Amino acid sequence: GGWLLLQNCHLGLEFLDELMDTITTKESMSEDFRTWMTTEAHPEFPINILQSSIKFTNEPPQGVKAGLKRTYSAVTQDLLEMNKMPQWKPLLYAVAFLHTTVQERRKFGPLGWNIPYEFNQADFAASVQFIQNHLNDVDNKQGVNWSCVHYMLGEVQYGGRVTDDLDKALLNTYARVWFGEHMFSEKFCFYKGYVIPKGNTVEDYLQYIEQLPVIDTPEVFGLHPNADITYQTNLANETFSTIVSIQPKDSSARGGETREAVVQRLADEMLEKLPPDYNPHEVKAQLQKMGAIQPINIFLRQEIDRMQHVISRVRTTLTDLKLAIDGTIIMSEELQDALDNIYDARIPKLWFRISWESTTLGFWFTELLERNQQFSSWLQDGRPNQFWMTGFFNPQGFLTAMRQETTRMNLAKGWELDSVVLYSEVTKMMKEDVVGPPPADIGGVYVHGLFLEGAGWDRRNSKLIESAPKVLFTSLPVVHVYA
Repeated sequence: GGWLLLQNCHLGLEFLDELMDTITTKESMSEDFRTWMTTEAHPEFPINILQSSIKFTNEPPQGVKAGLKRTYSAVTQDLLEMNKMPQWKPLLYAVAFLHTTVQERRKFGPLGWNIPYEFNQADFAASVQFIQNHLNDVDNKQGVNWSCVHYMLGEVQYGGRVTDDLDKALLNTYARVWFGEHMFSEKFCFYKGYVIPKGNTVEDYLQYIEQLPVIDTPEVFGLHPNADITYQTNLANETFSTIVSIQPKDSSARGGETREAVVQRLADEMLEKLPPDYNPHEVKAQLQKMGAIQPINIFLRQEIDRMQHVISRVRTTLTDLKLAIDGTIIMSEELQDALDNIYDARIPKLWFRISWESTTLGFWFTELLERNQQFSSWLQDGRPNQFWMTGFFNPQGFLTAMRQETTRMNLAKGWELDSVVLYSEVTKMMKEDVVGPPPADIGGVYVHGLFLEGAGWDRRNSKLIESAPKVLFTSLPVVHVYA
């Protein structure tokens, strides 16, 4: 008749089947018996347990209002009156605001934190305890030691989890800007409309929190307004992706055409457009002509090998898929995945593993053709005047090859690879304006296809500017990279 608590069930999945058998085959069971399980989401968690249980999900609150409300719901009147110093209540509220901010920034992904950190209630409790102890030890004449508060919050309590240097700088900035003598002035605010309320009871604080906006602008957390576009876009894509993945997978007709017929037609179209395989002997002969041991040509050879791998895999998958749809061969798990993804205009896992990221299958396939075009024309017609940098599998390798090439050209001057560094100069040319390679005395390469995120480019004065509202990406002109 008691309660049974099983924690972290994702670590003992084999036992759960046994548990289910015990519960379902037991002839007599007390009305008061309950099993409570905690688990992380796991794809292999037994579905029958999930279906027959009541689910409770503990998600962090969304937004400043919800975050502060949750924090202050756990604050007692005793805690609020723990210290009689005038700094105590404002400091407690500021720590709560910082706690909400560091958690809320996580939803913006890499824009919020370079590395996602699991900040939790323990960090808040430890920070509150530190503030309490510090105020108890404060000498009334000297006042609060702010450099100590900044260090403890930015480097120890919250900073103790942070491993990235830029994330650490961000946390220290929050500590410096929000904690100091200035926070007790009438003019102080975290952001326009977000101030430290005055109150003597928990109820006073909860009343103030209640009138905060439900949806916050990203500027409250020190982010650009465009961060919200990125977040909303990712959220919408994730939602649609989930909806699509749980659609029924039977051969229901769509305008008279079955799923299999649609995929077969798309497979025929892709096979028709797919470039021919590279002939290894021809590739070798062409590279010999161009200088097979030149670093940039070794790089080309590696890129062609990877491109050939993608082309072969796509051709094999599409050919096998057509045979499986016809019933000539058995539909394997990988082919089923390809069938589902091609029907939903997504990239099959088999292809994605060996290729590049793209939003839809259509864009991915177009890029395959364009990437292949760059390699084949380079192989046939010699080195191009400019390179589509984002069309390489290994752009870093391309820049390294260019450094090696420049070093070899300047061996007579005593250049060494270790001391050669890259320089980038954004030109005023667009890719259509390039008519020849870079000047021979400087060397290097012209590259295009790069873009800026979160900034704009002033072509006339060749400098970074604020990006226009609601513009996420700005294409750069041709960039001259030399060593």
